[in-house]
Amino acid sequence: MPQLPTAPVLLADAPGSFPHSVLAERHPAIIRQVRDAFPYGPEQHRALDALLSSCTEGVIEPLPAGAHDLERWRSWGLDEYTGRSWFEVPWLWSESYFYRCLLEAVGHFAPGSWQGIDPFRPAKLAELDAPETDDELAALDTLEDAPAADRATALLHGSLWGNRADLGFRLSAPGAGTTAVSGLVADDSDALWALLSGRPPGTLVLVADNAGRELVPDLLLLAHLLEHGLARRAVLHVKPHPYYVSDATTADVVDAVRRLTAARGAAARYGRFLWSAMGDGRLTVRAHPFSCAPLPYAEMPGDLREQFADGTLTVFKGDLNYRRLVGDRRWPATTPFADVTAYFPGPVAALRTLKSEVITGLDVTTEAALDSEEGGRWRTGGTHALIQVASRGADGQRHERGFHAMV
Repeated sequence: MPQLPTAPVLLADAPGSFPHSVLAERHPAIIRQVRDAFPYGPEQHRALDALLSSCTEGVIEPLPAGAHDLERWRSWGLDEYTGRSWFEVPWLWSESYFYRCLLEAVGHFAPGSWQGIDPFRPAKLAELDAPETDDELAALDTLEDAPAADRATALLHGSLWGNRADLGFRLSAPGAGTTAVSGLVADDSDALWALLSGRPPGTLVLVADNAGRELVPDLLLLAHLLEHGLARRAVLHVKPHPYYVSDATTADVVDAVRRLTAARGAAARYGRFLWSAMGDGRLTVRAHPFSCAPLPYAEMPGDLREQFADGTLTVFKGDLNYRRLVGDRRWPATTPFADVTAYFPGPVAALRTLKSEVITGLDVTTEAALDSEEGGRWRTGGTHALIQVASRGADGQRHERGFHAMV
């Protein structure tokens, strides 16, 4: 393992900070949302009330003695943090443990009538079935006659921007120019395509983020890469159980593929392709327990490290995966992305819309311009994004490719 740089771990102990607002405001709202999503019984209501009290005014409590993953969570730091305030332990850890406790409260893991029920499923399906999704999928038809390279660029940016995918699908439309991606603070897409253009084509690993309208463009990108020979095989990593409200599980992948096959035009063709690719093994879905760990990927177990090492390129999607990839720390924004991912066992890329404070790989000019124009809002508002790549050069060392800002 190379010697990695370090910076202070993000906590949520400062009132008014973004992490503090997540724990103090967002988590109670999520509890209320889940409570209203299903006709839970008195037992679940009592447990949800207890969790609300604990995460706002109390301390971290251990999992039940019979919890199936108790030992795993103990190895992830539960013994160290039990009895401490949710606001005084690493923010990544407290966020993750909140969702584990939420699943405990609704009986997701326990034998009984609510076992295996995704408490976030109604919200996921509502988004997937929304009229806006039809509009975004219809935009695929406008790309059918575009050159393959332009279509690939459009689908890449559709995946990058998630539920703003309609923006991405129209990138290659006449007159689109570069204004559609003016929110990029770092763009290493040339390096990404260079890695995917090698011959023979290899395995693309994509670590998914959200379900619904954000998962659909991820799947469309994978379908395009497979269909056009930029990847021989694709491996899609999802969560083994519900997590962070909208994170994708295998069930969400199936829902998204069904949504595509039931659509019209080009979307249906993509759906049929994906269904076939899953059936013959060109597209594989995996769900490793560490995907829901409260730890950075630098601490991944050996079997997961081997899976990533087999990929020609591993792409991490979304904000949470970025925090775990680079470490949830107060990095100076100019800290090289290649340095903080030097532990990774192969070429790695990040496609991320900025929704939290962690950022690396910016140049001084870009950071100064963003801070001058927007203060710190650009880090958390979801209005900016990045494409970053770190790969191994001929000398075996990790290198960052040339970033350029488009702000």
